[in-house]
Amino acid sequence: MTNHIVLFEPLMPANTGNIARTCAGTDTILDLIKPLGFSVDDKHLKRAGLDYWDKVDINYHESLPAFMNTLGEKDKLYLVSKFANHDYTDRDYTDDDFNYYFMFGKETTGLPEMFMRDNEEKAIRIPQDDTHIRALNLSNTCAIVIYEALRQQSFPNLERTHKYEYDKLK
Repeated sequence: MTNHIVLFEPLMPANTGNIARTCAGTDTILDLIKPLGFSVDDKHLKRAGLDYWDKVDINYHESLPAFMNTLGEKDKLYLVSKFANHDYTDRDYTDDDFNYYFMFGKETTGLPEMFMRDNEEKAIRIPQDDTHIRALNLSNTCAIVIYEALRQQSFPNLERTHKYEYDKLK
């Protein structure tokens, strides 16, 4: 079982850098669907997490159809969107026989409408007060969803505690 964060045409280097850092810290694979709105050597990306770039397993996909063609019958895709009818916590991410892909849309427009309509049963939502905001920040949303999946999976291969040379609590 592996977890993937999939970014559809991300625009903001700081978001992608923060997401890459989350992927590095959680052993999550990052899938980037082109076109990207920045260069991967962008200075803002570096500030947000490029120093972790070599620690992240990254797959680049030329388009949404190209990405979809990589999925097999052992892959479960979830579309994270405010337009979904199911909470992200209502899904089970614990079957070891599957790989889990969590797809997030472009910061400005989300996922393509027809793609969403064709895959409505795969859409999940983080509850929010839509009268106050349009959407949560992309990097925060990725972290919320991946940590729910990891919690359900009992945080595989992640340290629950760590001993530091200069432990502030000792």
